[in-house]
Amino acid sequence: MNLPAIQLYDGLKIPEATKIQNELREKIDTEERLIPVTTIAGADISLNLYSTTIYAGIILLSFPQLQPVAYSLIKSETHFPYVPGYLAFREVPALVSAWEQMFKKPNVLVVDGHGIAHPRRMGIATHFGVLTGQATMGCAKNILCGKFEEPALHRGSFSSIIDKGEQIGFAFRSKDKTAPVFISPGHLIGMQNCLNMVQKFTGKYRLPEPTRLAHQLVNRFRKGELEQGYHEL
Repeated sequence: MNLPAIQLYDGLKIPEATKIQNELREKIDTEERLIPVTTIAGADISLNLYSTTIYAGIILLSFPQLQPVAYSLIKSETHFPYVPGYLAFREVPALVSAWEQMFKKPNVLVVDGHGIAHPRRMGIATHFGVLTGQATMGCAKNILCGKFEEPALHRGSFSSIIDKGEQIGFAFRSKDKTAPVFISPGHLIGMQNCLNMVQKFTGKYRLPEPTRLAHQLVNRFRKGELEQGYHEL
C-alpha cells in the first residue's frame, strides 16, 4: 500500500476495503517508546453525513506550550459511501492532502477519531499513521467498540476500554463531571504513551487542545473565514 493508492478509494467495494484494512493492520506498531515532543498537531475532518464535499484541517502546536504554529487546510471530494467502520476511506485522502502540503511536521498527530479502538483495529488515526509512517493517536468523542467502566467524575480519571479480552484504549475524563473522551494508539505510539500525552495537552475544555483547535479551524474554513493551503503563524 502506498499513498497514490488512496486515490482509488472512491471506487472500492466494502470487501475490498476490508482487505485493505486487514493488510494495513499487519503493519501497526503500538509498542511503548520514548517520544521526544517539541511539536504536536491536531487533525479534524468536517462533512455532512452523505455529502461528497469534505473539509480537512491540521493545526501544528508548540509543546508543551500548546501555542499554534501553523495550519494546513484542504477542501476535496469523496465518493466512498458512508459505512460505519469504514469512515477512514472517506476521510483519509483529504487528510493526507492536508498533511502533504505541511512544511513543518509534528512529532505526534492527534486525530479526531479512533486509533486501534475499532472493530478491526483500523480507525482513522491508525489508517493514516500506517500510510504515512507518522506517530498518531486517536481522540474520539464517542466509543465505537469495546466496553469500559465509567471513570471517576474528576478530571484526569480514566479506565481501560476492553474488546475481546484486549485493551484497545482508555476512557479519559478530560473535564470534571463531563462525558469522557476515548483515546487509543494509532501507530508508532504505545497505550501508556497516549495516556501520558493526553494528560499533558488537556486544558479546561472537554476536547483536548490539539483536536479542539483543529475542530475550530475546520469550522472556520468551512464558513469561508480561512483560505485553503498551508499557513505559518
